[in-house]
Amino acid sequence: MRPERQRRRMPESTITANGQTNLPKAVCEALGVGPGDRVRYFVVDGEVRILPVRPIQRLFGVLAHDGPPATLDDMQRAIVDGATDR
Repeated sequence: MRPERQRRRMPESTITANGQTNLPKAVCEALGVGPGDRVRYFVVDGEVRILPVRPIQRLFGVLAHDGPPATLDDMQRAIVDGATDR
């Protein structure tokens, strides 16, 4: 069988008596999570989806802005201008 057609073995884990499990290393790597990180579980159509929880602090500095910060007056004018453009 050609390598690109081979199926990858899906990782598995065991559920403990307390209903707990460890995420396999491959799953942690795919989600980009490690010790101390949090994940959120969603049940959709009988399937469970796991997503990493990203703290809002990680977004600091994501949006670049070249210029002075907007003042409250600037924001208020923008709100009024947007409301009157309708």
